[in-house]
Amino acid sequence: MSELAIVYSDGTQECHRVTCLLQSLEHPFVVYVLGRDFTKAEFLAEFGPEATYPQVAVGFKHIGSLKETLQHFQYTGEL
Repeated sequence: MSELAIVYSDGTQECHRVTCLLQSLEHPFVVYVLGRDFTKAEFLAEFGPEATYPQVAVGFKHIGSLKETLQHFQYTGEL
């Protein structure tokens, strides 16, 4: 079974795209939403001031943005 992916989202189109990608791959995931599940300060502390939304982790590994997530799934052969 695939490791759970975590998506840190602020509700933008890029965040929607990454969730659509995970759904199409039938990869298990959960979405944490800014203002509901974490604050902006917590996001910055975790990912740094240069980080953009979404940020994705798979299992215990931080993957990165939508672009890095696509690259990750290409590398693992899931895409």
